[in-house]
Amino acid sequence: MDNCLSRARPVLLTAITLSLIALSGCTADRYFMVPKKDLKSVESSVDSQRATLVTMENNATLRHNQILSNNRASTQTILEAIETKVTKPNCPPPEAAPKCPAQETDKGRADRLKGKLIVGELEKFYLAGPGLVYNARIDSGAETSSMHARDIKEFERDGNSWVRFEVPVPGTEGEEWVPMEKEVARRVRIIQASTDEGESRFVVDLQFAIGDHHQTAEFTLADRENLTYDALVGRNILRDVMLIDVGKEFATELPESYTRKQAADGEGQ
Repeated sequence: MDNCLSRARPVLLTAITLSLIALSGCTADRYFMVPKKDLKSVESSVDSQRATLVTMENNATLRHNQILSNNRASTQTILEAIETKVTKPNCPPPEAAPKCPAQETDKGRADRLKGKLIVGELEKFYLAGPGLVYNARIDSGAETSSMHARDIKEFERDGNSWVRFEVPVPGTEGEEWVPMEKEVARRVRIIQASTDEGESRFVVDLQFAIGDHHQTAEFTLADRENLTYDALVGRNILRDVMLIDVGKEFATELPESYTRKQAADGEGQ
């Protein structure tokens, strides 16, 4: 037994030694068979790429600055063109302070009670437009005021109903008449005591003055030839504006400018 072991030991040692040599050879081949890179070449390539990047960065900065400069120049050109073509606004000169119109020294006269005009049974009545002065009857029994007129003819203007008529010139005994045109405010139907049939009359707005009081009110246009006075002032004017003193006549006075061209005692027919 011992002899067998003694003979086998050298063989085993030889095998182990060969195995180690074989392994050592494989390890050495792995490291020494692969070629090594040239480190200097790699460093040179890196330096070249770094220089290229710096150059590209510098070029990008130059292009950016050039674009900004071009944009500023373009903007300035546009602003100058706008300033040239657009007219600068000019503020209008300040308006001159309005001059107060000359005050008429004679404004007429009228007494008042609690703010209401005191009138008599007869008053001087100024009709604006033709500028005529009539003796007017003040009548609280009449609902609507009335004005003597003739040749009353209706016509259309701008789609509205108008009337053309004539009013008498006071003091001419009906020989002279003045034409007027007014828009129709409404129509009324008047029933006379002498007849059962009603009469349709036009109602227009007339501007007038009594004393120092000026007003616009509705008047019916009627043939008052058989009546004493051309103008009649009814309740539509008296209401909340005038008080009648039945014991007086001509309690008011018109401005002198209204009566200058007509006799103070002239009467309408």
